[in-house]
Amino acid sequence: MNCLEGSQKPRMLGWSIAYIILLLSIFLPPLSLITAALLMVPVLIMYVKLGTRRFLVHYVVSLAVVYFVASLLAGWLGALLVSVSIFFLPPVIQMGNLYKKRAAARTVLTAGTLTLLGELLLTLVVCFMFGLNPVGSMKRFMMESVQTLPAQVQSIMAIDMDTLVQLMVQMLPLYMIGFSLFYVVISHWLARKVLVRSGESIPAFKPIKDWMLPKSFVWLYLLALILEMFVKDSRSMIFTVLLNLLPLMMAAFAIQAIAFLFFVAHVKRWNKTLPIVGILLLLFFPPAYFMFSLLGVFDVAFPIRDRMTSK
Repeated sequence: MNCLEGSQKPRMLGWSIAYIILLLSIFLPPLSLITAALLMVPVLIMYVKLGTRRFLVHYVVSLAVVYFVASLLAGWLGALLVSVSIFFLPPVIQMGNLYKKRAAARTVLTAGTLTLLGELLLTLVVCFMFGLNPVGSMKRFMMESVQTLPAQVQSIMAIDMDTLVQLMVQMLPLYMIGFSLFYVVISHWLARKVLVRSGESIPAFKPIKDWMLPKSFVWLYLLALILEMFVKDSRSMIFTVLLNLLPLMMAAFAIQAIAFLFFVAHVKRWNKTLPIVGILLLLFFPPAYFMFSLLGVFDVAFPIRDRMTSK
């Protein structure tokens, strides 16, 4: 047992160093997009592999090093990086505890996403309590960004600039959900691979061919589509809800359609060309989203799979 713990020390030290490098590289433009997406991974691995006290030692020392180095570069940078790290700590603890309990992957994903989303909402509330207006700042930033576009581009846009910016601001909940999902999915996927290789037993998601949304989602999606035809006031609460709900439902059913294509390929014993083509269409041909979402609705609403397997 002592030998095992001894072999883990250099590995955990390596993850601490990796975390320090990731934090310090956030503001380096060539690396920031990649490193920012990986911030939760080293901390999640250390939290699962180490006891609480040892984890806190590694984590606090890592933050101390980051604060010292970043403060030498700019006085405010050290405090900002420490704040970013602490912001991502609650979902790490939530997911890590579920890993230790061998919870299902879907439970881990849901808990991590809700925790991160809750933090984002709490941040907005705190900002408003202190007299700050991040939504207004976002609106001004978007207006300035749109105004920097060439006049030819602005002239061919079919929608008024003020209306466009207002719609983008109203979609803030969608951005927050997408942000939370992205971070948690990436962190779970990478951290689980490392932890499984190190000997941990972390449940994986079901094979994609077996994914199935609840049937209640069908009724919710149909209700949203019907309401969209009648709700025209862009300032109303229902319009804002639909503006955020419909893209989420469409994406969920489009993914369901991809799962159905994997199921068809499995049942027919075809290669994976069909679902791969479907994924490429979703990635590079956005108009396909609606058609795929309809396929996903049919897959959930009707017993298509049962009929295919009963033949």
